[in-house]
Amino acid sequence: MPCRTLPSRDLDATAAFYEALGFEVHYRDAGWLIMNRGALALEFFPHPRLRPATSDHQANLRIDDLDALHVSFALSGIAVNTVGIPRLTPIEAQEWGARAAFLIDLDGTLLRLIEN
Repeated sequence: MPCRTLPSRDLDATAAFYEALGFEVHYRDAGWLIMNRGALALEFFPHPRLRPATSDHQANLRIDDLDALHVSFALSGIAVNTVGIPRLTPIEAQEWGARAAFLIDLDGTLLRLIEN
């Protein structure tokens, strides 16, 4: 699976957020963070001036077992809601034909969790 490169206002905070979601740090230095959860890989670069409320960063993640991933994320304590940062939306059938949920991380990045 290809990596997604995403912004982080604070790499320590990003690592802690994604670790709570079951990701593990694969690589880390002062200017880069790579986190993996099984076949999912996310890479982060420092962007200290990012404004979460206006961020337009996003990535699509194709998931074989969306229901299990969603439950796992929800159990981490992230709010399942349609407003707020961070948040996890409920799984819904999308007008484009797939089931999906959306994760907004603490930096306002949108991750589309799309069922394969």
